[in-house]
Amino acid sequence: MPASHKVDQPGGLVAFLFASHPEAKRTTVRQWLKHGSVQVNGQTVTRSNHALEIGDVVDIRDKADVVAEDALPPGMKIWHEDPSLVVVDKPEHLLSVATTIERSETAYAYLIRYLRTRNPKGRERVWIVHRLDREASGLMVFAKTEDAKRALQRGWDKFEKRYLAVVEGHPPSDKGVFRSNLDESSPAKVYSARESEKTRHAVTRYRVLKKNQVRALVELTLETGRRNQIRVHLADAECPIVGDRKYEAKTNPARRLGLHASSLQFEHPTSGEALKFESPLPKSLARLVPRYGKARP
Repeated sequence: MPASHKVDQPGGLVAFLFASHPEAKRTTVRQWLKHGSVQVNGQTVTRSNHALEIGDVVDIRDKADVVAEDALPPGMKIWHEDPSLVVVDKPEHLLSVATTIERSETAYAYLIRYLRTRNPKGRERVWIVHRLDREASGLMVFAKTEDAKRALQRGWDKFEKRYLAVVEGHPPSDKGVFRSNLDESSPAKVYSARESEKTRHAVTRYRVLKKNQVRALVELTLETGRRNQIRVHLADAECPIVGDRKYEAKTNPARRLGLHASSLQFEHPTSGEALKFESPLPKSLARLVPRYGKARP
């Protein structure tokens, strides 16, 4: 039953499904919609009158995949899965991996539950490739084999990783580069310091996408992958990320850290295929820097 179709002319979803699957009974097609088996551009759609546009991608998923999604917490989404890796969208306030205090409420643990719910007789597992701050949201990659993990980690610094941040005030210019030496020796906080045996060089490219009187939406591209690198560099530039009390932010309008991992581009560890994934800025952050007018308080 799993299938994927590209829309070549506008129309209604249910008519498209009937046309694409003439072998399926009308009651079956309506059951697909009712039980969440149909996705349009990666989003589950249950309305039969959903309007389709040219270029939309309609996926029909296996029932086991739909059931397995119940093992995931709200906001966590599977963007891509194949025998070598899984790409997920992590919601804010969720740990990437276990700590000494929390072991079960993590993106890693939920992902394993998802995989084993879908295949109860299997013992599927994943390997950690990188981490994303608990307070941040966005794209993460997990490997499904040790070989894939090693290949992804070997090339990690070469892969393109972009973030979106809503900041207090504005960066010093509309685009530029932040450079500093970061001291990560303290588990509590990272900070810029003079070059020494304790520091590692960090480079972050940035450009301002939108701005108003009090905030800016900034796109950041990592050239190095240091802990809290983006947060430190923006705080050093006197435009800390909203909600980032740890790095001197004074406001928290979205009740979360205003940092989102929005884009990942890398080579598949087995096939060498170029992969690119993009996750839109969450609405709770997007509303803080509207295209026109003042930001909301």
